[in-house]
Amino acid sequence: MNLSDFDYELPSELIAQTPLKKRDESKLLVLDKMTGSINHKHFESIIDELNSGDVLVLNDTKVIPARLIGVKSETGAVIELLLLKDLGEDNWECLARPAKRLKVGTIITFSEELQAKVLEKLDEGLVHVELIYKGILMEILDRLGEMPLPPYIHEHLEDKNRYQTVYAKNVGSAAAPTAGLHFTEELLEKVESKGVEILFVTLHVGLGTFRPVEVDNILEHHMHSEYYQMTDIVAEKLNKAKKEHRKIYAVGTTTTRVLETIAHKYEQFKACSGNTEIFIYPGYEFKAINGLITNFHLPKSTLLMLVSALSTREIILNAYKEAIKNKYRFFSFGDAMFIK
Repeated sequence: MNLSDFDYELPSELIAQTPLKKRDESKLLVLDKMTGSINHKHFESIIDELNSGDVLVLNDTKVIPARLIGVKSETGAVIELLLLKDLGEDNWECLARPAKRLKVGTIITFSEELQAKVLEKLDEGLVHVELIYKGILMEILDRLGEMPLPPYIHEHLEDKNRYQTVYAKNVGSAAAPTAGLHFTEELLEKVESKGVEILFVTLHVGLGTFRPVEVDNILEHHMHSEYYQMTDIVAEKLNKAKKEHRKIYAVGTTTTRVLETIAHKYEQFKACSGNTEIFIYPGYEFKAINGLITNFHLPKSTLLMLVSALSTREIILNAYKEAIKNKYRFFSFGDAMFIK
């Protein structure tokens, strides 16, 4: 399969720059993954698409205000760091811009209370740094850091919480699991009261999810690893649902990657944590999920390949064509799709 197989043309005005005032008022395209039939709805009507006994699995990761702007202590050159992964003992994997200006030992100063020392330079603009600070790191990041919005968003985000899901809990992501942004607490309560079981897993979104594919043959693409976790009680409930042939729906590609990683590794669900490099593209055999709530993804992205694997490339690209025709909003702050 070639990268060009997953390309499509998107008018730039359909790239959502800001979130809607109310989360669940976004549009919802409901797609039958087998037939390709489409229904146009609004997200609050997701409740009508779910049945009692279904399982809805969400990613409860919380985004760090991970974008830091500082200066090189010796020259004053401006450096941007995006904190990607906590390596322990105040060491972090980061994306640096411009990385070429950094060398091992460089000190980057963000404020009187926070500095970073470069420990190692890697490929693709990645560096390992040690964060040097006084006080509580997450409080400092809340004050100094900006939300790591994708580069196609040019508008200022007024409320940081709009780039968090309402159920965000486990701190550690460099990007939001955006399919979950459409849920309100009230909508989740309604879904649960209908008899749908709501469960949470964690995947800290890092470089693996949003790094562009730069090879023509997609099989040559290498995913960066991202940390995931599933608890005992969630594994037990998912195994029970599978045994009873109930439908399991993932909210987002990140949730999908956790569930499929574990199901493929253990042939069942199991309490565990680790790092996943799973790359899902057409031809992949799903072992965990029956369907997916997701946003509309960038052309030539691994996320578009993942949703194509759940149906077919032709059906998904046709659904995207319909979404464009009906002026759906695309990408992180855009509208949603339910593939069932």
